[in-house]
Amino acid sequence: MQHSMTLGLSRRFVRNAGAAKLLLLFIAGCVPAPRPIAPAPASVRTAPPPRPVRTVVPKIELKGTPRQGVALLGKAPADTQTLLLDGAPVYLAPDKRFIIAFDRDAPPSALLRATLADGAVSELPLAVGPGNWQIEKVNAPLLGGAKTSEEFQRRRADELAQIADARGGRVPSDGWQQAFIWPVKARISGRFGAQRIYQGTPGSYHSGVDLAGGAGTVYVAPADGVVVLAADRPFTLEGNLLIIDHGMGLNSAFLHNTRLLVKIGDVVKQGQPIGVIGATGRASGPHLHWSMKWQAARIDPETFVAAQPGR
Repeated sequence: MQHSMTLGLSRRFVRNAGAAKLLLLFIAGCVPAPRPIAPAPASVRTAPPPRPVRTVVPKIELKGTPRQGVALLGKAPADTQTLLLDGAPVYLAPDKRFIIAFDRDAPPSALLRATLADGAVSELPLAVGPGNWQIEKVNAPLLGGAKTSEEFQRRRADELAQIADARGGRVPSDGWQQAFIWPVKARISGRFGAQRIYQGTPGSYHSGVDLAGGAGTVYVAPADGVVVLAADRPFTLEGNLLIIDHGMGLNSAFLHNTRLLVKIGDVVKQGQPIGVIGATGRASGPHLHWSMKWQAARIDPETFVAAQPGR
């Protein structure tokens, strides 16, 4: 009986001793701690919430009716990053106002596309109306121009380069937003877009408006701008040529001057005298030829000004 009790105590002691030993080993760090649970693969992690979708996209505002030879003012949504007209960039003022124009021969449709800061797109399809041009049909063949000399060709290439360079820059001016005035009050002797058709073959159209002011008449700036070209000698066709940039890709050219009253780099104000009417270059008599362009589009200056009294 005593032996059995002793054996039972011994066995319990051994078991208790073993448990104590294991406990000591675990405390001492000899038994590895449980392995941490590995994070879930990236493929099964919770995706971030989707970006909110803009439910209402602000519209592009445009004043006026699109038509060949006409310029229009507009305003893009406040968070517009880029604005395109038929894929070509349109300059934006800090307040997102802009100007666009349609060439004399612009196609019947166009598209304004604004891309906003969050990637949303605002589009404005435009139907471009035809211009009301003075077209004269002539029952005679179109004759080729007179042969030009090598001297003319050499000079003309340099002149065209100067014109392209003057119109290719960008100046800080708000003249494009002004209500334009007539540079001189005079009879209109030639209208923009006028064209002759010779037995079905079109000749060149008139690229500006002619004002029949007398020789020596001073004319003024139709709007604020910066002088970007003031010919120091007569061009072969344009004579003493003056170009003023009104900002945002809009510019005015004044041809056949007898004298210029401003120079390149001058900042001019609306109504400021800028030139004297003459007949330099290829001109049949004294007059002011006023032409306008927005980027590559040739446009009608008459659409910028109110009708002259009595017309």
